[in-house]
Amino acid sequence: MPKSAITKAVIPAAGLGTRFLPATKAMPKEMLPVVDKPAIQYVVAEAVKSGFTDLLMVTGRNKRALEDHFDRVPSLEYSLEAKGDKKKLDAIHEATRLGDIHYVRQGDPRGLGHAVLCAKQHVGNEPFAVLLGDDLIDERDELLSVMAEVQRKTGGSVIALMEVEPEQISAYGCADVSLVESEDFVKVNALVEKPEINEAPSNLAIIGRYLLHPRVFEVLEHTAPGRGNEIQLTDALQILAAAHGEGAGVHAVIFRGRRYDTGDKLSYLQANITLAVENDELGPSLKSWLKGFVNQLAD
Repeated sequence: MPKSAITKAVIPAAGLGTRFLPATKAMPKEMLPVVDKPAIQYVVAEAVKSGFTDLLMVTGRNKRALEDHFDRVPSLEYSLEAKGDKKKLDAIHEATRLGDIHYVRQGDPRGLGHAVLCAKQHVGNEPFAVLLGDDLIDERDELLSVMAEVQRKTGGSVIALMEVEPEQISAYGCADVSLVESEDFVKVNALVEKPEINEAPSNLAIIGRYLLHPRVFEVLEHTAPGRGNEIQLTDALQILAAAHGEGAGVHAVIFRGRRYDTGDKLSYLQANITLAVENDELGPSLKSWLKGFVNQLAD
């Protein structure tokens, strides 16, 4: 797969993970395992696979485990090598060799918009990707590379949308869009953060993948706190959608692939089951057990 000309990606990971308490009291929510790897590793691997080789993770207090996970542990490597356990050695090398990862602290949890703004110095004056750690995109489905191509065509910012059931839209940012002639992406006319069902302009929800023009930093610097008294990235994108000139305009790719929301307890469990079933080592035994378990439920 050809690499994107955009090489920088920002991964906000400073959230408190309150929906998973008490499990996340002393452990970052991004380190919760999905089968045999922490959720954040899937996100980093997706970025690297799509050609983003310069990664910045925006962290917060009690997030040191994220840095440790992607760092080497020579004593553990030596122990595994001495035992001849190549399989486990390869597994830990997979994380440490993914890419060039930098870290910056978000001092106060002031929202996604503020987390993105923390990346300004590292990103500089070039387009960049933002990947939210709660969203896992199945590795068999293309998204970031498609979005990067749209960004090159349009010159502005690009978001990812996904159709959800109307009653679910109030949990997401929502987009009003119009078709672009002869293209498989859409133009974003307006964005609303977590609208009431009867006020939502569509059932197209914003999911956690963005390709942003650096003009977004200028807008975020002047974006007042919005919903939840936080600086909302959605509010800044709403301004860019209506703006003119270089870096203005917002377009969207409608994603119809497989996505798992690991910030939601039910979706997190579904992600574990789905990916474990597809795992070469675990899949056959788990499928057999699941069939018996489901039959028991039906009795």
